[in-house]
Amino acid sequence: MQVTKLVLGALASNCYIVETGENSCVLVDIGEGAPVLLRHLELHQLTPCAILLTHGHYDHIAGIEQVRKKYQIPVYIHSQDAPMLTDSAANLGDWLSDTPFQPVQEWQTVEDGDSLTFGDTAFTVLHTPGHTPGSICWQCEDILLTGDTLFRLSRGRTDFPGGSDAQMLESFRRLKQLKSDYRVLPGHNEESTLSFEKAHNPTMRGL
Repeated sequence: MQVTKLVLGALASNCYIVETGENSCVLVDIGEGAPVLLRHLELHQLTPCAILLTHGHYDHIAGIEQVRKKYQIPVYIHSQDAPMLTDSAANLGDWLSDTPFQPVQEWQTVEDGDSLTFGDTAFTVLHTPGHTPGSICWQCEDILLTGDTLFRLSRGRTDFPGGSDAQMLESFRRLKQLKSDYRVLPGHNEESTLSFEKAHNPTMRGL
């Protein structure tokens, strides 16, 4: 599976382009810097068919509306984080950036266990609250897009509004119980593997 990472915006959030067929792709999280993403798509002649979100914080959604409007594609987010798509206080945009937030005009909600298929590629929702109430991981073939839940040797913050340390630990316990190994593609910093995190991540080792 071909996956390309773009690091977008001053907050250096990872945007992933997951190719799902000839010249088609799915986008996962779009922070500030949508023009960079749009140029990349045009240069590589890729047409996105959907935008999948791991959670609703500003640094992962700031560029959504510009891309959604251009391509007229659906946006998917967990129901508990959906209010963040239109509220710059709830998504921390008022705190994280001086740039006015462009509210998302259309979206669809997903729940734990839902599966979306684009071409021959299926993306399954794992609800992993802790960083936000609606944080999710997207599992697709051998990759796990973990947003701000699981990082290499670390975990997402739980001190923002709606965060929960207890929920984060339960989410880590759930990820630790996954039997298969996966490439872990987080919302910030470098990628990892689930087997590496099980062996070396301090939070996972402590469970």
